Amino acid sequence: MKDAREARSAAVVINAGSRRGAAAHELALATMRTAGVPVSAVHPVHSGAELAGTLDRVIAEGHDLVIVGGGDGTVSYAAGRVAGTGVVLGVLPLGTANDLARTLAIPNNLAGACAVIADGKVVDIDLGRANGQPFLNVASVGLSVGVTESLSPRLKRYIGPLAYGIATLRAYVRHKAFSARLEFPEGDHEPMELEHLLQVAVGNGQHYGGGNMVSPTAGIDDHTLDIYAIPLAPLREHVSIARLLKDGSFVKHDKVYHLTSRRVRLVTEPPLSVNLDGEIATVTPTDFTIQRNAVHVLVPQGSTSALFDGPGTV
Repeated sequence: MKDAREARSAAVVINAGSRRGAAAHELALATMRTAGVPVSAVHPVHSGAELAGTLDRVIAEGHDLVIVGGGDGTVSYAAGRVAGTGVVLGVLPLGTANDLARTLAIPNNLAGACAVIADGKVVDIDLGRANGQPFLNVASVGLSVGVTESLSPRLKRYIGPLAYGIATLRAYVRHKAFSARLEFPEGDHEPMELEHLLQVAVGNGQHYGGGNMVSPTAGIDDHTLDIYAIPLAPLREHVSIARLLKDGSFVKHDKVYHLTSRRVRLVTEPPLSVNLDGEIATVTPTDFTIQRNAVHVLVPQGSTSALFDGPGTV
């Protein structure tokens, strides 16, 4: 399948609890049917359990195009369900951050995203795994988990991306330092012992946190993970790092550890929750791997974020 019009049938699954999801399904259905996308049904879902069951059902029904509307966590979960199947994923970015859409150059507005599904091209992208759980953008421990815990649905709904700044300040004040050990099963790096940390992150995609870059060279089709660690330091140091988050150049800061690998094991003291694209989904110790070219997804014709270059190994 090269584009959506070649699909035998398509199903739309929308997280009605996402920031813009409740009002999206009628417009999405009308727009894509008018464009000739063979959508047979729209399924609004209201919980994680309902999302899992609905995705399993539409895949079992034989749809070769599954269009998912929601935030990054919803789309990543769906990507994990279709990974390796050949089912093509369409993305309607209806969340607050929408970092996967930013990475793939998918418009943030619903009409533009529907147009990409109707007229875009199919590429394949990498999928990160953390203890087997999927993520597309970034997995992290430390400050980011506190940020996620401070982000209420009401705050995100009413002030949008600005909610991340408020939640970050709240989490920073409450943060407790931790230590970590990074192990590299493929032997490409020596193990690292790090202490008094603010955050450790493992990136698969290019963007996270509402538009920050993982690193200047990160990509969602480069078959590698970007790993970085930021020690706890005086506030002025964190301010100097924060100023460099948007373009990813913070990884060159002398207080930041940064390297790349295809596999890494993270052990922390104390054990910590792990944030996967805005969802708390597992705990440390965590084994991170990359599933190459695992997800077929529709992107704009002009997008240079990924190619269609065939299946790879985990």
